[in-house]
Amino acid sequence: MKKYEIMYIVNASLDEAARKQVMDNLNQIITDHSGSIDKVDEWGMREFAYEINHMKKGYYVVMNVTSNNEGIQEFDRLTRINQNIVRFMIIKTQGEE
Repeated sequence: MKKYEIMYIVNASLDEAARKQVMDNLNQIITDHSGSIDKVDEWGMREFAYEINHMKKGYYVVMNVTSNNEGIQEFDRLTRINQNIVRFMIIKTQGEE
């Protein structure tokens, strides 16, 4: 299992319940593949430095997870096709333990 930091931006036009549902679905991808969510840090609504897909702001979330390669690959695949995720980034912070 490796440790990762994942940052993603949720579409600002979603209401609170829909945004919470998107975040829960993303967390479930990791936990379904034997991973664990170590920490979730919601930065909240922030303005973009430049316009992305005709949007000027988004809801930022940073989470630290411990997961295997399959969980991260599945997270990457599903996040790419999710229309509610504006941008995301996955960084490996630590190797095998």
